[in-house]
Amino acid sequence: MNIKRAKQEIKDTIAAYLKKDEFGAYVIPSIRQRPLLLIGPPGVGKTQIMEQISQECRIGLVAYTITHHTRQSAIGLPFIEKKQYGQSMYQVTEYTMSEIVASVYDKIEQTGIKEGILFIDEINCVSETLAPAMLQLLQGKSFGNHRLPEGWIIAAAGNPPEYNKSVRDFDIVTLDRIRRLDVEPDYEAWKEYAAASEIHPAVQEYLSVRSQNFCRIETTVDGRLFATPRGWEDLSQLIQVYETMRMPVDRELIQEYIQFPKIAKDFANYLELHYKYKEDYQVDRILAGEISEAAVDKLQRASFDERISVVGLLLSGLNREFARVSRMGRMMERRMRLFRDLKEKGLSVKAFSEMADGFQEQLEREKEQGLVSRMDYRTGREVCACLEEDLRALQNDGCTDEPQIWDLLRQRFGRDSDSYEALVQETGQKLEHGFDFMEAAFGGSQEMVLFVTELNTGFYSVEFLKEYSCGRYYQYNKNLLFSEGEQEIGEMISRMEKQGEL
Repeated sequence: MNIKRAKQEIKDTIAAYLKKDEFGAYVIPSIRQRPLLLIGPPGVGKTQIMEQISQECRIGLVAYTITHHTRQSAIGLPFIEKKQYGQSMYQVTEYTMSEIVASVYDKIEQTGIKEGILFIDEINCVSETLAPAMLQLLQGKSFGNHRLPEGWIIAAAGNPPEYNKSVRDFDIVTLDRIRRLDVEPDYEAWKEYAAASEIHPAVQEYLSVRSQNFCRIETTVDGRLFATPRGWEDLSQLIQVYETMRMPVDRELIQEYIQFPKIAKDFANYLELHYKYKEDYQVDRILAGEISEAAVDKLQRASFDERISVVGLLLSGLNREFARVSRMGRMMERRMRLFRDLKEKGLSVKAFSEMADGFQEQLEREKEQGLVSRMDYRTGREVCACLEEDLRALQNDGCTDEPQIWDLLRQRFGRDSDSYEALVQETGQKLEHGFDFMEAAFGGSQEMVLFVTELNTGFYSVEFLKEYSCGRYYQYNKNLLFSEGEQEIGEMISRMEKQGEL
């Protein structure tokens, strides 16, 4: 299965394991809650989805890379304790609490969240002395004499033996007590994540035409050569920062992340072309409506790779605008909910100030608890900034009674709402200009098919097109209903036809 399917499997399992009966007991008892074991190549996203799952399920997460631990840190240190058995006193060996189990209780204490995931990475690479402890954990949810608290689910991950010479095989007794999920790299699943995470456009464009290089691991006479999804994502973030600092990204730097020389060289060449095409075709001008015949003629005579790259540049430019709309829309929606809640409780400058402080404290608390994604945290910070400006406006205007306060807040929110609507319309116009250029350069050819397909599957583009009616987008989809959202697109087309927009 791909990582997207694995994530959903784990979320469904957590929902089942944490379901309680009418008396508050877990329907599936702890001993029957089989640990989840993800087996897949390195860098495919096994660790990352655990963070996403804990945030989306609103539960805790404690993560360990077990190869960094010894038997003592896992089981605890021995000490001598006196105990009475019958009429006699004996000295017996006890153990301090396992560091790993203790960290779970610490997490509960710090966050107040009593349910969660204990994630053990590289579990099949433990040392010989630690292997029995790992089997005890998988089979009995305990380290030494110390059990995990109820409500905590074990998930583990490891690499297949072909990727790691330190791998140890589990016996049948252990395998019969776990749920094994074999994860394979899947570019199409990663592509959705890449669009939502705003992976650098050059990386997305390159992998769209060289998807075979998305995850490649080979053993040669020169050693292990590899390119992994983790490597592409980390490289993407570095390129984005380097661009803001006007620093070059060369082949040697790329090879530090993509440790497959042939692929690193290929991407380095592509990155140069990406910057060249961006300059040659002036995509920002195209989206602003400035379409030159020279650019159209040049593209029509260009190679296939160049044409695909320019389509990718257009999509990247549009996705940047779609993301701006999405972020502002989420910020406005969250701010509006806060205003409504405040109005129901009673409106005053003091109450507004307390609400703003409480929102910021809650945001920072959720960040510490690991319950908020980077995207949501960024949105929350933008809301905090707007609330601070609203509060200053209330104080400077000398508002005292509720009607005055609400009127000023409504005016300020209305102004920002108008800005949001203007941004939506401006972005819609850029989409229309994108179609203008695509039609002028390609008509209804395979490049247009690619353009519309990517709009159908892009995280931000799908979100935007639910709000903005683009006649040509639906018109082309009328003949190209091939995405997962075929039924939804078909319903949109039917709705537009009834309204006379097509």
